[in-house]
Amino acid sequence: MNLDRKKVHFAWAMYDWANSVYSLVITSTIFPVYYNSVTKSVSGSDIVSFFGFDIVNTVLYSWSISFSFLVIAILSPLLSGMADYGGKKLLFMEIFALLGSISCIGLFFFDGTNLEFGIICSVLASVGYAGSIVFYNAFLPEISNSDEYDMLSAKGFALGYIGSVILLIINLVMIQKPEFFGIEDGGVAARWSFLMTGVWWAGFALIPFNVLPRKSKKNDKEVSLLWAGYKEINTVFKELRRKPDMKRFLLSFLFYSMGVQTVMYMAASFGDKELALEGDKLIITILIIQVVAILGSYFFAWVSKLRGNKVSLMSMVIIWVGICLAAYFVTTEMEFYALAFVVGLVMGGIQAISRSSYSKLIPVGTNDTASYFSFYDVTEKLGIVFGTFSYGFIEQFTGSMRVSSLVLGIFFVLGMMFLLRVRFPGYKLVNT
Repeated sequence: MNLDRKKVHFAWAMYDWANSVYSLVITSTIFPVYYNSVTKSVSGSDIVSFFGFDIVNTVLYSWSISFSFLVIAILSPLLSGMADYGGKKLLFMEIFALLGSISCIGLFFFDGTNLEFGIICSVLASVGYAGSIVFYNAFLPEISNSDEYDMLSAKGFALGYIGSVILLIINLVMIQKPEFFGIEDGGVAARWSFLMTGVWWAGFALIPFNVLPRKSKKNDKEVSLLWAGYKEINTVFKELRRKPDMKRFLLSFLFYSMGVQTVMYMAASFGDKELALEGDKLIITILIIQVVAILGSYFFAWVSKLRGNKVSLMSMVIIWVGICLAAYFVTTEMEFYALAFVVGLVMGGIQAISRSSYSKLIPVGTNDTASYFSFYDVTEKLGIVFGTFSYGFIEQFTGSMRVSSLVLGIFFVLGMMFLLRVRFPGYKLVNT
């Protein structure tokens, strides 16, 4: 591999470093804990008023996540077609990254009394994050060969986990010792962590934005970019319908993503409500997950290289079923930590190997990588929508997050059934 190729691969992976702080600080740790705290203190109970409607605070949070990913699931196919046609993957990636980072900064001004503002900012941040990932993932088959997919994908996730852990530790120290930083209290320190997340995301994103190819191959015909986007995605959709293995993989990915992504977004809320763990202990739990996920990303990439993508994915899905069953019976702090360790082991691996596995199913030499990956990302986003919505729905009517966690196991079993029927190519794809 020449120096320029290494530079491009490193720059691509650095976007994971840039945006993963959002996923960790905003969606998984500090913001959910802060959100639960300030909404309880303002309303005096778990019930909050959102635009005049009374709803359980954690249900509102899970449904706001569902809504944000539904928006991007609707928009991303058309935007991806436009990006492929006009050769503007990087431009769209930049727009969504900017939206997300500015929205994170906006959360600095959320103090519980302005619930609608806080939810809107969190939704826009989620849209920015999810939207940028569509185009980021689409670069993987464009800048590398199939024999590099697994390790390069794992490198991206590993850098993301490392970077997000670094910022989270800084934020955790700020929250625990606000006086060291001249900050009033832990609540204000939490708000500063949201601002720092936005700045970190925008700042480090400049690395890939300055190195990744600015323009891809594009069609020279003078037609409306919007109409071209529709035609582009329609063409890819027709091709996808003729590829049974790709369809089966996406169905499998849909179901097990419903479980994986919901665990990511609701783990802190589960520990808070079901085990009454303090905020700092919840954040430590997520740290455990992140650190172990770094090892998991590379370990399952190695398993994939040794035994194939299907064996690697199947083994992780089986472990996830066990995690959902175990979550129902967790009652102590140490049991929760042990479960977090296992979650971390398979969380990094299943994300990295899913992305690289799908890359291997994309036709050789296609220029429509963003369009193909939009279907992958829409599948993931719909998994989040259905997963978080069903999780909140079950909690709303049963009053128990444990029952919600148990139901997630069914999603993994369904994913495993479709995955069993997927055949991955045994040849190397060469990008031209």
